[in-house]
Amino acid sequence: MEMILVDGGSGDGTLVLAEGYRQRFEELGIEYRILTGGGSAAAGLNRGFPFVTGEFLIWPDADDVLEKESVKKRVDFLRKCPDYQCVRSLAYYVLEETGERTREDERRGDLTNENLFFPVLNAETFVCCGCYMFRTERFFEIYPERRIPDSFAGQNLQMLLPFLYRYPCPTIREELYRVYVRPGSHSRALRTEKEERERCEEFQTLIDTLAEICGITGKREKQLVESGKARIRYQTELKYGKKWRAAAAVIDMMKNGGITFGEFLEKAAYIFAGKLVASVKERQRGGKNVE
Repeated sequence: MEMILVDGGSGDGTLVLAEGYRQRFEELGIEYRILTGGGSAAAGLNRGFPFVTGEFLIWPDADDVLEKESVKKRVDFLRKCPDYQCVRSLAYYVLEETGERTREDERRGDLTNENLFFPVLNAETFVCCGCYMFRTERFFEIYPERRIPDSFAGQNLQMLLPFLYRYPCPTIREELYRVYVRPGSHSRALRTEKEERERCEEFQTLIDTLAEICGITGKREKQLVESGKARIRYQTELKYGKKWRAAAAVIDMMKNGGITFGEFLEKAAYIFAGKLVASVKERQRGGKNVE
């Protein structure tokens, strides 16, 4: 096994702590390499890729925890099922301060579905980085220069979408990755409206780039990609109360076939009467204590 740790220029003693693990890893027969340099998370991965030699590839967040059997169970699956080029398992979330379980950030979605390109694009299932495992050779066939597109919007879409467009991905229904919820962490940092809008634009540009890498040319798939971009606009506009802009994004989603007419009506109703719609839906589910 090899472990490549990329430090993005931290000033909190991370490197000293990381060096403290070197002898322990060597005793376990794990090749350990520490790289440094600033930039985005995607840039950090790009610094590490030239040193990857293993048969399988994972990219967990250094702040989170791979459960004891996490790597083994995924490796065992891929070795037993050579027709699959990737696999994923489940994550669970805990509060850092107390260790108590808390609500997950992402939907799990349909765990029987192995065609995950559009579910990931549309945030209908999780992109949690420590859950996925690829066959390394197949990954670098997609990125022969061992570089993913750099983006301040993150790294997981670049890692996942081109791979999931090509290959089905089954799910091991075990929680093998622990995510610590830390208020104020990079992924949960509060952003200004300007920053959120810049991020929205960056995501859309990134999706266009990834669609080219995937080689998407069919009209139907291109429309669904456009719908995915519209969904991002919808979420941003809704967050800042821009009702007509949010409605325009929903119209784009429907025009491109990403949602049904019924879903369009539901989203439009939520935009203009959000709390009332939520209350009605809760009552329909038999909920209590609805304001």
